[in-house]
Amino acid sequence: MTSPPRLMTALALLLATTLYGTTTAHAEDDPNDPPGTEPSASAPVDVDPNDPDLKLPDGATLAQAKVLDIKSVVEEQSGDERREDTNTSVTLALQAEVLFGKDSSKLGAEAKSRIRGIADEIRTQNATRVRVFGFTDDLGSSAHGDVLSKRRANAVHDVLSQSLNDAGITYEVRGYGEQYPIADNATEAGRKKNRRVEVSFPRTEP
Repeated sequence: MTSPPRLMTALALLLATTLYGTTTAHAEDDPNDPPGTEPSASAPVDVDPNDPDLKLPDGATLAQAKVLDIKSVVEEQSGDERREDTNTSVTLALQAEVLFGKDSSKLGAEAKSRIRGIADEIRTQNATRVRVFGFTDDLGSSAHGDVLSKRRANAVHDVLSQSLNDAGITYEVRGYGEQYPIADNATEAGRKKNRRVEVSFPRTEP
């Protein structure tokens, strides 16, 4: 028997979720997604909960449909750089120690070279909107972390904008301090990952 098209779409979505892992597309659903991100996947498919081909057990019901993005995460073995690719965007995270000295926002030559590499990819993707977000761990005062993360984001933005030299690119630069950690602040290894600057931009349409 041929399955209805809507059912096949639902099964394909379930298979993609199982094989690749996903994250919800709505930022408010995930406290680790910084404000300013937005959904990138299309609306969920319409699945008929009464369709007999679903073969739901007696009394079972379907959960509310959610929009899902496939996310690929690659991290260097050293942890110095982390890359996230979704259906529509790229996010590159560089650890603060790679870019700056302790409690500093001054960039060295090697750090600037890494940032210019990110600029090359932005240029390749023809991105016209770039976000530069700074983050710290939870050591020290929250106010100090807010200021330091913004200064570091500004420093990375300055190198990106100089390298790209494109008036058609719009930048959003923010410092979030200790908000939105990606690892446990209870360990130094986790705090090191949280001290980072993220650069994100849209992918080229396939």
